[in-house]
Amino acid sequence: MPTFRTTRRVAHSAADMFELVADVEKYPLFLPMCTGLTVRRRSTDAQGREVIVADMSVGYKAIRETFTSRVTLDKPALLILVEYIDGPFRHLENRWTFTEEAAGGTGARSRIDFFIDYEFKSRMLGILMGGLFDAAFRKFAEAFERRANQLYVRSREVQGSRSAV
Repeated sequence: MPTFRTTRRVAHSAADMFELVADVEKYPLFLPMCTGLTVRRRSTDAQGREVIVADMSVGYKAIRETFTSRVTLDKPALLILVEYIDGPFRHLENRWTFTEEAAGGTGARSRIDFFIDYEFKSRMLGILMGGLFDAAFRKFAEAFERRANQLYVRSREVQGSRSAV
């Protein structure tokens, strides 16, 4: 089964990065290949974690697929677990972990670990989409970091200008 793992250090807090990744409805605005995302249901599990069931549509040129997954948001642990429910995969699971690191001279810093393990049901779809997915996963981390820079740098600038008044 194909897997992909990456670690990135960013100039934003672990809590901010958790919130960014947890805001799944915004993915179509900035995530490569994500053409749509619909939340079917939100609930709370027995451990008090928020659980989202969502349909994500991905596409590249003429290829379009939609899959359903369960997203468990464990805010106290700064962990997001995505588990496959239905769609073109035989198996899909990914994990995000967010770890606060010592702040440097420029403010908050955190480490984001992303891991995904997947396999397409169809060998042909795996051949067609496999290379695209691999390239997309490499771009995902960059897309989230760019989005964080847009949201959190702008937010700090607005707060700074308000306190200067």
